[in-house]
Amino acid sequence: MAYNFEDGVVLAFDKPLHWTSFNVVKIIRNNLSRRMGIKRLKVGHAGTLDPLATGVMIICTGRATKNIDQLQAGTKEYIATMRLGCTTPSFDAEHSVDFTYPVAHITRQLVDETLPKFLGSIWQVPPVYSACKVDGRRAFDYARSGEGVELKAKELVIDEIEVLDFVGPMEAAAKGIGPELTIRVVCSKGTYIRALARDIGEALGSGAYLTALRRTRVGDYTLADCHIPVTDVEQWALEVEIERSANAADSQE
Repeated sequence: MAYNFEDGVVLAFDKPLHWTSFNVVKIIRNNLSRRMGIKRLKVGHAGTLDPLATGVMIICTGRATKNIDQLQAGTKEYIATMRLGCTTPSFDAEHSVDFTYPVAHITRQLVDETLPKFLGSIWQVPPVYSACKVDGRRAFDYARSGEGVELKAKELVIDEIEVLDFVGPMEAAAKGIGPELTIRVVCSKGTYIRALARDIGEALGSGAYLTALRRTRVGDYTLADCHIPVTDVEQWALEVEIERSANAADSQE
């Protein structure tokens, strides 16, 4: 199959752990630009994934970058595992635990009674360690410099939320680990799963932070559509069949 990356191609990649979304865009753009012999192919992504998250990341090239906003608006699905009974400043494992909370009262029944409260239209305050802008600066810039910043709650929609696994306090203690909850979430654009973990922890009368996050769907794209490993992009760029546009300048920034 031949690709015209200048006219525009939409591809799905499975972002590896610890890679930034920018890392993925950069390696694809650099290798395709080199192979095509142009200065800089337009490449963008339709939805950021945190470095500690993995999963579906949509990459657009050339004129297809005009469709990024439409693709970003698609419903997303995640598999999220959270540690119960403690929190971190970033609501994930990027930072060390800052507070601990009681967990003995958390049962599967309490979990099942609590999660439906998050279905439908809800308001969520984004994490301070996020790319949200406040007065022209990213929120994480304030957080990393120790400055206080107040983020406004945003409305979003949770379509589905399902328990996939629950390791309660007694079982966790017997295994020498902390209690954990793994859920599947289908949600709208703008949902911070880290913030959802925070809010679920509070709703359970405790605390929680993410220990693992995997995005399994963006709109119509799923993990099954991620045929090219990011780590193989260099070799793929050398082998892929490429069609060229008549006016290559349109595809350069």
